[in-house]
Amino acid sequence: MNKEASTDYPIHELIRKRWSPYGFDERSVSQQDIDALMEAARWAASSYNEQPWSYIVATRDDGELFDQVLSCLVDANQAWAKAAPVLVLCCTSLKFSRNGKPNAAATHDLGLAAGNICFEATARGLSVHQMIGIHPDKARDVFEIPDGVQPLTAMAIGYAADPDSLPEELKQRDLATRQRKPLSEFVFSGKWGGDSASE
Repeated sequence: MNKEASTDYPIHELIRKRWSPYGFDERSVSQQDIDALMEAARWAASSYNEQPWSYIVATRDDGELFDQVLSCLVDANQAWAKAAPVLVLCCTSLKFSRNGKPNAAATHDLGLAAGNICFEATARGLSVHQMIGIHPDKARDVFEIPDGVQPLTAMAIGYAADPDSLPEELKQRDLATRQRKPLSEFVFSGKWGGDSASE
């Protein structure tokens, strides 16, 4: 399905094409593709090149591991994410390994790595749906995540399903028009709320 963004200025086609489906096709994702997504994360920018991110990756073929990751999602996300062929629990280290001091950029850098994953996935015809709705304490318990590492988000990865194959609620979500704020609402010049130089 084509949900290419209608942009006010020219941007890279992979950014225009990226979107987050709720419906996933049953087709599996190859290990080669999964490895490439993780390699894309590996090369993301990070403060002091700390690379604070860590991932627990499970495919539907992993059975119990997949169910464990799924159980760490809030119920509303479990309802649709269970159809995805790949689930990923995304964590970030809150202290620098170099000196043990707090890393204020840890969550920012996890986001940069997620951006790389989304870009690489789109280039491969895959879709990524990111989720903040997880149970961090359960994830920490189930996967023995150490202190100082924050389970923060999750991803569902796979091929977007044909909306006509989805339950009505998911179908309407995936058919909805993509919308974004105009630049004038978040790009300022001189002071907060000041007119953007781009206008």
